[in-house]
Amino acid sequence: MAPKSLTPASTNVVQTLWKAYSDHTSDRLKFIDAFLVFLMLSGIAQFLYCVLVTDYPFNAFLSGFASTVGQFVMTASLRSQVNPENKNEFKEISPERAFGDFALGSIVLHFFVYNFLG
Repeated sequence: MAPKSLTPASTNVVQTLWKAYSDHTSDRLKFIDAFLVFLMLSGIAQFLYCVLVTDYPFNAFLSGFASTVGQFVMTASLRSQVNPENKNEFKEISPERAFGDFALGSIVLHFFVYNFLG
Protein backbone atom coordinates (compact mmCIF):
# COMPACT_ATOMS: atom_id res chain seq x y z
CA MET A 1 0.00 0.00 0.00
CA ALA A 2 1.48 3.34 -1.08
CA PRO A 3 1.67 6.07 1.57
CA LYS A 4 -0.41 9.16 0.98
CA SER A 5 1.68 12.24 0.37
CA LEU A 6 -0.67 14.79 1.95
CA THR A 7 -3.25 13.95 4.55
CA PRO A 8 -6.22 16.27 5.10
CA ALA A 9 -4.63 17.59 8.30
CA SER A 10 -1.34 18.46 6.58
CA THR A 11 -3.22 20.05 3.68
CA ASN A 12 -5.08 22.22 6.17
CA VAL A 13 -1.78 23.27 7.77
CA VAL A 14 -0.27 24.19 4.40
CA GLN A 15 -3.37 26.17 3.43
CA THR A 16 -3.39 27.99 6.76
CA LEU A 17 0.31 28.81 6.44
CA TRP A 18 -0.14 30.08 2.87
CA LYS A 19 -3.16 32.19 3.83
CA ALA A 20 -1.29 33.76 6.76
CA TYR A 21 1.70 34.47 4.51
CA SER A 22 -0.51 36.04 1.84
CA ASP A 23 -2.46 38.17 4.30
CA HIS A 24 0.32 39.41 6.56
CA THR A 25 3.34 39.77 4.28
CA SER A 26 3.88 43.02 2.37
CA ASP A 27 4.27 43.03 -1.40
CA ARG A 28 7.88 44.20 -1.04
CA LEU A 29 8.77 41.14 1.03
CA LYS A 30 6.86 38.83 -1.31
CA PHE A 31 8.91 40.18 -4.22
CA ILE A 32 12.14 39.54 -2.32
CA ASP A 33 10.92 36.04 -1.40
CA ALA A 34 10.17 35.30 -5.06
CA PHE A 35 13.73 36.33 -5.96
CA LEU A 36 15.06 34.09 -3.18
CA VAL A 37 13.10 31.13 -4.60
CA PHE A 38 14.49 31.90 -8.08
CA LEU A 39 18.05 31.98 -6.72
CA MET A 40 17.52 28.70 -4.87
CA LEU A 41 16.14 26.97 -7.99
CA SER A 42 18.97 28.40 -10.08
CA GLY A 43 21.57 27.03 -7.67
CA ILE A 44 19.89 23.63 -7.63
CA ALA A 45 19.81 23.55 -11.44
CA GLN A 46 23.51 24.46 -11.65
CA PHE A 47 24.45 21.80 -9.12
CA LEU A 48 22.38 19.11 -10.84
CA TYR A 49 23.89 20.04 -14.21
CA CYS A 50 27.38 19.74 -12.74
CA VAL A 51 26.64 16.36 -11.15
CA LEU A 52 24.59 14.78 -13.94
CA VAL A 53 26.06 16.23 -17.14
CA THR A 54 29.55 17.67 -16.77
CA ASP A 55 31.65 19.89 -14.59
CA TYR A 56 33.83 21.15 -17.44
CA PRO A 57 34.93 23.95 -17.16
CA PHE A 58 34.95 23.72 -13.39
CA ASN A 59 35.75 27.43 -12.92
CA ALA A 60 32.48 28.29 -14.65
CA PHE A 61 30.52 26.06 -12.29
CA LEU A 62 32.27 27.46 -9.23
CA SER A 63 31.72 31.03 -10.40
CA GLY A 64 28.05 30.51 -11.17
CA PHE A 65 27.32 28.60 -7.99
CA ALA A 66 29.26 31.06 -5.80
CA SER A 67 27.40 33.92 -7.46
CA THR A 68 24.05 32.29 -6.76
CA VAL A 69 24.87 31.48 -3.14
CA GLY A 70 26.37 34.92 -2.51
CA GLN A 71 23.39 36.68 -4.05
CA PHE A 72 21.04 34.51 -1.97
CA VAL A 73 22.85 35.46 1.24
CA MET A 74 22.80 39.16 0.41
CA THR A 75 19.12 39.04 -0.58
CA ALA A 76 18.23 37.25 2.66
CA SER A 77 20.11 39.97 4.53
CA LEU A 78 18.17 42.63 2.61
CA ARG A 79 14.91 40.91 3.49
CA SER A 80 15.74 40.87 7.19
CA GLN A 81 16.71 44.56 7.11
CA VAL A 82 13.59 45.82 5.31
CA ASN A 83 11.16 43.64 7.27
CA PRO A 84 9.09 45.97 9.49
CA GLU A 85 9.05 43.36 12.26
CA ASN A 86 12.84 43.71 12.60
CA LYS A 87 12.77 47.48 12.99
CA ASN A 88 14.14 47.29 16.54
CA GLU A 89 17.22 45.33 15.42
CA PHE A 90 18.08 47.69 12.54
CA LYS A 91 17.29 51.09 14.04
CA GLU A 92 20.08 52.98 12.26
CA ILE A 93 19.51 51.38 8.83
CA SER A 94 16.77 52.76 6.59
CA PRO A 95 15.29 50.58 3.82
CA GLU A 96 16.97 52.83 1.26
CA ARG A 97 20.35 52.37 2.93
CA ALA A 98 19.80 48.60 3.09
CA PHE A 99 19.04 48.53 -0.64
CA GLY A 100 22.12 50.64 -1.38
CA ASP A 101 24.29 48.22 0.59
CA PHE A 102 22.65 45.34 -1.28
CA ALA A 103 23.30 46.93 -4.68
CA LEU A 104 26.93 47.77 -3.89
CA GLY A 105 27.53 44.28 -2.46
CA SER A 106 26.02 42.72 -5.59
CA ILE A 107 28.30 44.75 -7.84
CA VAL A 108 31.38 43.76 -5.84
CA LEU A 109 30.29 40.09 -5.75
CA HIS A 110 29.78 39.91 -9.49
CA PHE A 111 33.07 41.73 -10.13
CA PHE A 112 34.91 38.98 -8.24
CA VAL A 113 32.89 36.25 -9.94
CA TYR A 114 33.70 37.71 -13.36
CA ASN A 115 37.39 37.85 -12.50
CA PHE A 116 37.34 34.25 -11.25
CA LEU A 117 36.07 33.06 -14.62
CA GLY A 118 39.45 33.89 -16.09
